[in-house]
Amino acid sequence: MALFRSGPATRDLRGFLQLLDQRGQLKRITAAVDPDLELAAIADRVLSQGGPALLFENVIGSSMPVAVNTLGTVERVVWSMGLERAEQLEDLGSRLALLQQPRPPKGLSETKQFARVFWDLVKAKPDRDLTPPCRQQIFKGDAVNLYNIPLIRPWPGDAGGVITLGLVITKDPETGVPNVGVYRLQRQSVNTMTVHWLSVRGGARHLRKAAAMGKKLEVAVAIGVHPLLVMAAATPIPVQLSEWLFAGIYAGEGVRLTPCKTLDLQVPSHSEVVLEGTITPGEVLPDGPFGDHMGFYGGVEDSPLVRFHCMTQRRDPVFLTTFSGRPPKEEAMLAIALNRIYTPILRQQIPEITDFFLPMEALSYKLAVISIDKAYPGQAKRAAMAFWSALPQFTYTKFVVVVDKHINVRDPRQVVWAIAAQVDPQRDLFTLADTPFDSLDFASEQLGLGGRLAIDATTKVGPEKNHDWGEPLSRPADLEERVSARWSELGLDGLGQDEPDPSLFGYALDRLIQGLKTSP
Repeated sequence: MALFRSGPATRDLRGFLQLLDQRGQLKRITAAVDPDLELAAIADRVLSQGGPALLFENVIGSSMPVAVNTLGTVERVVWSMGLERAEQLEDLGSRLALLQQPRPPKGLSETKQFARVFWDLVKAKPDRDLTPPCRQQIFKGDAVNLYNIPLIRPWPGDAGGVITLGLVITKDPETGVPNVGVYRLQRQSVNTMTVHWLSVRGGARHLRKAAAMGKKLEVAVAIGVHPLLVMAAATPIPVQLSEWLFAGIYAGEGVRLTPCKTLDLQVPSHSEVVLEGTITPGEVLPDGPFGDHMGFYGGVEDSPLVRFHCMTQRRDPVFLTTFSGRPPKEEAMLAIALNRIYTPILRQQIPEITDFFLPMEALSYKLAVISIDKAYPGQAKRAAMAFWSALPQFTYTKFVVVVDKHINVRDPRQVVWAIAAQVDPQRDLFTLADTPFDSLDFASEQLGLGGRLAIDATTKVGPEKNHDWGEPLSRPADLEERVSARWSELGLDGLGQDEPDPSLFGYALDRLIQGLKTSP
């Protein structure tokens, strides 16, 4: 039994595009389109309307088609994992939670569950491909020309063409353990690019080690892989697994790898394009500005320069790309799906949490709404503190709203009611000052340093209150069921169906619901 899948996965980008085409979720565009600004403007408008993935087959200045918006809806993210329904993602999260904090199983049922997870790990082991499609064409030395790749420039103030969905692969110079990340690369010349990564990321750590050892750092960039691999590489869940093994768990089968042509690194064998190069420690060039997920242009920053000396590719390769900006964007759809995976992992680390939600309009990580099964005074503050430290991706969450377990965290009307009815700002706001923060958050007084706010919107108990509270209004469950049963008899079909609220994070909820409704 696979970890979460019920059927075989397509192994490459082309297979996924074929799946989308079969399901009416791929639009082929044959008209000539400029990769400088125009392509992203078209794709952005289609994505904002919940439209299909796009394959631009006539890109000015390049013979490569460009695929974009492949993960532009939650349903397509779910399909990329070989699933049909978003609810199935929680099964994956439940089993990853066992890997997150392993413990001896209790009883026969848990023993079987642990056995299935172990078998899934065995099946997830990477597989070696002796005849890799990514080596069908090879270019070395002066034959490497990055201008043959249709790098897009999404926003007018962007500094240049970018790779956004490439897997950037490096290896620890001491231990040999690989790291796979998704970092933005800016074209600087015919054979060089700067790579933009945070100092805490694996690639940056490897570069520091290489510098200390007086070595160059080998870097491979795999472009045009199955979206599932991008999803796995971009998920910072702290499971002690290599990214390749983690991707295999996502896929339900081992990732097929092949050695690079000139580097001691491995890449997915079905990559459309592979760039091979090195970074000389200390060699940097200005990188940026670029439009970012915050909805602003980022700054200019000296970033490591990668010199590419080899480029391999499939025949007639397809370039996979995306772009950042204020939601909705592909990264926001990905985050909505990942929210379902995180939930069981979070529950295992913080048992009182019953559910949580990261609204897309809050950039899918700046604000979290968590519900708890409240049992004692001060528990909401404890839950907020635990949330901030539970997983690396929650480090930069500015706001945490804590509500009772009966509040639907995905319904903005219920959450706003809880804040308005249950919160006294003098008592229920908890702030942390001068904490490490996202350098792209320009609202902070100092870049890289900012505050956090927790809002206790739970029912107050014990010493948290000095007077009695009114009893919440409710109707007996049997009455509600009786009314529902009589709805047709009363001639009220079609009435009383609440529409998703377009305010706050209602849009994200609406997109999720619509995605589930249209799943075949």
